Amino acid sequence: MSDVSAPFLPKSRVAAVQAAPVFLDAAATVDKACALIAEAAAGGAQLVAFPEVFVAAYPYWNWLMTPIEGAAWFERLYRASIRVDGPEVAALCAAARDHGCTVVIGINERDPVSVGTLYNTNLIIGSDGSLLGRHRKLVPTWAEKLTWAGGDGASIRVYDTPVGPLGTLACGENTNTLARFALLSQGELVHVANYIALPVAPASYNMAEAIRIRATAHSFEGKVFTIVACSTVSEEIIAAMSVERPENRALLERRSSAWSGVIDPHGNLVGEALIDDEGIVYADIDLGACVGPKQMHDIIGGYNRFDIFNLTVDRTPRAPATFADAPPAVEGASEEEPS
Repeated sequence: MSDVSAPFLPKSRVAAVQAAPVFLDAAATVDKACALIAEAAAGGAQLVAFPEVFVAAYPYWNWLMTPIEGAAWFERLYRASIRVDGPEVAALCAAARDHGCTVVIGINERDPVSVGTLYNTNLIIGSDGSLLGRHRKLVPTWAEKLTWAGGDGASIRVYDTPVGPLGTLACGENTNTLARFALLSQGELVHVANYIALPVAPASYNMAEAIRIRATAHSFEGKVFTIVACSTVSEEIIAAMSVERPENRALLERRSSAWSGVIDPHGNLVGEALIDDEGIVYADIDLGACVGPKQMHDIIGGYNRFDIFNLTVDRTPRAPATFADAPPAVEGASEEEPS
């Protein structure tokens, strides 16, 4: 009989950070993230998951102001955004390496060419400090389209990490069935779903419960562990968004707007969840627990009909233009006279 606790199905301690960024201050937020990585590692975590766009703000103004009123805030966010090859990411990679942790963290990524273009990006950082990859949110949700461009299929990937095959999606795209299936089809067993607290949603919408439902659905359908990390809304954010609109304070103070926790392959909560308050959630996971449930519903194996269903995923990177340049001239060659 095979040993389902073999190295390819490791046991790990994982941590989900529920916290607010230092609003629109990338350097200070990275410092906070590095301190949280150190704290989580001291608690035994081998994987540390951070919220969506933790560096360094979520554009709440898109929900609270007209596009014209929010334009100045967008410019501030752009100036607080970072590049993947910048010093902030280097600092995060160093923290991951120093503490031996795999890290998934959301950033506002500045396009390296197009001034004013931002992406909602998750970075996947290896425990050796290498940048394993980045995932750009495929479709910004609702009002978010005023801020972020959409990503492409190049980042629909699963990464080999010490805690197991790891994939990630940001916030609302965890409801995208095909995106989730594309990750599962690559052998994903550990899924990081990161979110922002959304107290400005319609009054009938329970954000914390919506997050839990999505995580449970993915874990149960895919027979995987889902680690959820959600941001909180700090007093700093509330004050900034309420300066000229005092009515915004009541919206931003709504409870049951953030949920962080870990869901097992049966759809059960592992340990305790954290709702609304800042903190770190820890859980011990055993990927051997993914084996048994697969016998019942293995949607990327025996519980599918690949003769009927076929998913094609285009992972070609998109660029604004493709240039076909003439080959360089060979030194010393003479040009022929036209006949």
